[in-house]
Amino acid sequence: MFDRLDDILIHYEELMQELNNPYVTEDQNRFRKLMKEQADLAPLVETYTEYKKQKQTVEDSLTLLEEENDEEMRDLAKEELSEARKKIEELEQELKILLLPKDPNDDKNIILEIRAGAGGDEAALFASELYRMYVNYSESKHWKVELISVNENGIGGFKEVVAMVTGKGAYSKLKYESGVHRVQRVPETESGGRIHTSTATVAVMPEAEEVDVVIDEKDCRIDVMRASGNGGQCVNTTDSAVRLTHIPTGIVIYSQTEKSQLQNKEKAFRLLRSKLYDMELEKRQNAEADERRSQIGTGDRSEKIRTYNFPQGRVTDHRIKLTLYKIDSIMNGDIQELLDSLIAADQAAKLSQMQDN
Repeated sequence: MFDRLDDILIHYEELMQELNNPYVTEDQNRFRKLMKEQADLAPLVETYTEYKKQKQTVEDSLTLLEEENDEEMRDLAKEELSEARKKIEELEQELKILLLPKDPNDDKNIILEIRAGAGGDEAALFASELYRMYVNYSESKHWKVELISVNENGIGGFKEVVAMVTGKGAYSKLKYESGVHRVQRVPETESGGRIHTSTATVAVMPEAEEVDVVIDEKDCRIDVMRASGNGGQCVNTTDSAVRLTHIPTGIVIYSQTEKSQLQNKEKAFRLLRSKLYDMELEKRQNAEADERRSQIGTGDRSEKIRTYNFPQGRVTDHRIKLTLYKIDSIMNGDIQELLDSLIAADQAAKLSQMQDN
């Protein structure tokens, strides 16, 4: 591990020399590539530099203990030695995590798709609440949320909602949310006060660039129509909505949130690219099924991942067996503790697998 870290340190120094060259900006593509690599390596280099500093502190403290007779100085050296050793243990763990292979999609924007499952109107209401939860969380991270399409049920619920979340690291944080979310509560429409169980399915897909997926327009059928449901004057009176059908896969995308047909068409193609890219990712992940079984990862979409129990005020993530008793703040978008726990569990599983290999 340390030989690899030393090599990275040498490479980082060469990288910095190149970036300090006054002519580096003449090739903008090369400059952007170097800047991204520098930003990616910086946390690892900083941690390893601190690790080496603490190792030096250990050596200095041991030398002082051998040579020094003054008790006060010896006590000070012992204290420094103990602190440095503790810090070294923490930094070693941090370095192992930083050396884990990075998911190439982690920095990407996402397409968020939420569908009501079992439970009729109650499931649609839950889907709309999940959507608001993710919008509130995204806003707390200063990410932009753009609605692509929504199919409402008439009482404020969403049968289906699709949105794009734009922000650095959006996929790295929200990729663990894919799966079936279950709610247990007494619906407002229930006069007998009985607890009902409903579900909604969440899909989180990395946004695909044009270079990731090439779509042949001959494979697509585009239909235009008037948008339905709530919307401004222009939305409902012009043929601005777009239905895009990808013939080879049968994927159908409906985009209606923009005033112009051109904008809706562009959004539909962005979503199609991401869906095709996600299908390719899923194929690859299925081929690595054994490896993925030991990880939290992005999981199987049919897997029940979380239960929101309103009568008891608890939210349970079944993958990591974590229960939090703060359902109101979670539904308002305070999901960082859940996400941090999932990330930590995934990293621990990957580290364990690396050690086994």
